[in-house]
Amino acid sequence: MLLFLLAYLGGVLTILSPCILPVLPFVFSGAGQPFWRSSLPLLAGMVATFALVATLAAVGGGWVVAANQYGRWIALALVAVFGLSLLFPSLATRLSRPLVRVGNRIYGKAQAQGGIGPGASFLLGIATGLLWAPCAGPILGLVLTGAAVKGASADSTLLLLAYGLGAATSLALALLLGGKVFEAMKRSLGVGEWIRRGLGAAMLLGALAIAFGLDTGVLARISTASTGGLEQSLVEKLGGRSDQVAGMARMSDPESLGDEGAMPPLDGVVQWLNSPPLDAAALRGKVVLVDFWTYSCINCLRSLPYVKAWEAKYREQGLVVIGVHTPEFAFERDVDNVHKALRDLGIDYPVAIDNDYAVWKAFDNHYWPAHYFIDAQGRIRYHHFGEGKYDESERVIRQLLREAGASGLDDAPMATVRADGVQQAADFDKVRSSETYLGYRRAQNFASGPVARDTAVDYALPAQLALNDWGLGGRWQVESERAVDAGAGGRIAFRFQARDLHLVLGPGADGTPVRFRVRIDGQAPGAAAGVDVDADGNGTVTEQRLYQLLRQPGEIGERTFEIEFLDPGAAAYAFTFG
Repeated sequence: MLLFLLAYLGGVLTILSPCILPVLPFVFSGAGQPFWRSSLPLLAGMVATFALVATLAAVGGGWVVAANQYGRWIALALVAVFGLSLLFPSLATRLSRPLVRVGNRIYGKAQAQGGIGPGASFLLGIATGLLWAPCAGPILGLVLTGAAVKGASADSTLLLLAYGLGAATSLALALLLGGKVFEAMKRSLGVGEWIRRGLGAAMLLGALAIAFGLDTGVLARISTASTGGLEQSLVEKLGGRSDQVAGMARMSDPESLGDEGAMPPLDGVVQWLNSPPLDAAALRGKVVLVDFWTYSCINCLRSLPYVKAWEAKYREQGLVVIGVHTPEFAFERDVDNVHKALRDLGIDYPVAIDNDYAVWKAFDNHYWPAHYFIDAQGRIRYHHFGEGKYDESERVIRQLLREAGASGLDDAPMATVRADGVQQAADFDKVRSSETYLGYRRAQNFASGPVARDTAVDYALPAQLALNDWGLGGRWQVESERAVDAGAGGRIAFRFQARDLHLVLGPGADGTPVRFRVRIDGQAPGAAAGVDVDADGNGTVTEQRLYQLLRQPGEIGERTFEIEFLDPGAAAYAFTFG
């Protein structure tokens, strides 16, 4: 709400800026006529058109941020043109010249007809909004930044609309107060001119930085592919302090299915993968399983083989599975990363990209994974949080399908599930270590002394570690959600007890692969090597995901894990166990 208020106030102050000068002849063309018949329709058309045109600029900003996805050069050209028009008023004048002609033509036609009526005034407002849009530097800068962090959305348009309404308010007051307002404008034009030019220069510098690949240190912190603190703060703000369920199951009683209310709308989805957009109305008559997950979550990965098996077995009987991908880490907001994960994991059912936590909030969800079972009438009949209890969940699916009229399920065998590698079920009876984050926001049991936040410093590994303690060796920069190796040779050690050890990792800032070597109790892992290392403990970080580093055979006890990075730049996010 505060942001919308600031946008509105920014629009009110537009009257003190040179940006308003080109539109004044249109605004005051009907000053001698009734306000509701002439000026009000014109201001309405101006505000609506400005919001529409400036939204295109915000969308362009979103293209620049997702430059690895589509439209990179077109978007850069768009931002450059807007920046140049802000920097050089003469260019803005040339660009807007055709629009001025349109406005003058509308005005002349209306005058020839004996006055400007409401309809003609609204059309004149449209031309005025087109003229004004390229000049509104500060608000475009704000919205482009918002599009960078969150993606262009309805919120972007509403911000622009609030700005336009503020400008319309000040112009309406100017119509009523007359000459005193213009005296104030003359005294203030210089300040607004420098602000506008500063915003234009900043937009041009940003476009040049992206064009020449110099954005990895700055833009990467706010892009959809970012893993920086700003993006992670947005994720946590959107989703709240959500807790990932580590293996335990929370569920309703499958023998007494109740009615937990109507399925919430699937509004606010950033993008649909493997499917056109779906909504509750389109799903009516189907049994729906909504699976909240994220691709680097080990609990989600271990439940995924069951979800895939259910979808394959019961699709023809009327089951629709929707994976709602709601990110935990900032890099999981990158749609390209999710796309690749779907291919690697063999997921071909609909997946909703819930980067803004809209569906998560609509379901009032707090867990990864979380399964919601909806009947053919669109009612939530059952829910289950976490891993396990898969037979009970499948019985719920079959019961809801029978209620919807499906036949042949009573004697049919249960779904066949094959899970190996990372997706193999955990051995919870032997797990005494829990998920551990390496970023300072949620880090626990750090044994290498005090953390220097967001600063590269040297750390030393402790001589001994207690169970579930961990430490860093070498030069590291510990950030909000991750620890980044600031020089080759960085090490991480963890004293743990579990069959499996996983670590969420990312390569260098420019995507450069990072080689690493793993040791367990000081020795090469051998038969205890996970799927992402060889028997000698060697592996390479090539993408942002969860890596399985150890899978121990035989007896499980307390062991000391150590990983050494042979190249600089690796980012480590969280340990998980199984």
